[in-house]
Amino acid sequence: MHLEDYYCTDGNRIRFTRQQASDFAKRIAGDFNPIHNVDAKRFCVPGDLLFAVALQHYGLSEKMRVIFSGMVGDGVGLEFPEAGDGAITVRDSHGKSCLDLQRSGATTTDTKSLCGIIRCYVQFSGQAFPHILVPLMAEHGLMINPERPLIIYESMSIELDSLQFEAPSLELTEARLEIHGKRGDTHLRFAVKADGRVVGRGAKSMVLSGLRPYVPDQIEELVNDYMARKNGFLAQA
Repeated sequence: MHLEDYYCTDGNRIRFTRQQASDFAKRIAGDFNPIHNVDAKRFCVPGDLLFAVALQHYGLSEKMRVIFSGMVGDGVGLEFPEAGDGAITVRDSHGKSCLDLQRSGATTTDTKSLCGIIRCYVQFSGQAFPHILVPLMAEHGLMINPERPLIIYESMSIELDSLQFEAPSLELTEARLEIHGKRGDTHLRFAVKADGRVVGRGAKSMVLSGLRPYVPDQIEELVNDYMARKNGFLAQA
């Protein structure tokens, strides 16, 4: 994976075109959320791409927590400050916070380690819909708006026992949906595995907005449309 294919540098800023962000979502993360389509009216850069670039920029630490504090559109210049102790805030050219990173413990910049974690994490993350979220919504009898399906990536964290491992993979260990009126907070927990053992653990949080009563036919249509977009892309790839 050449992460440089999915962003542009402009002096000390990093920007993403619609095509780059959309390609990353589909080719690397397997994420076919329409908000990442090139022609989307409410287009935004995938949070997983922001996480991947931050990881490349600052390295992989034993403990990391990322909070996505603002949606990033195409062409928006992001400034990645020099690494320091404690929290790091990535801002756009207007000073608006887009990503907050907290890290501690040992850190590695080994390319193989970074690519291994990036690839396995974003592929796990990209499978949230429909494989994880649809059963959760059915369990609670609620669903997102099928006309404007909006799932907002809120935060992720990872804690590794060490940085000495190869070919990591992620395995879901818990999926939970908390309902607050028309808002749903989704919490996914996972184990990081390598060499046949657990080497770490982590969590991902998302927000589901505009919840309404669950209608099986509408969800089925939403999933079918999603899978049709995915299969059509893979057929042309």
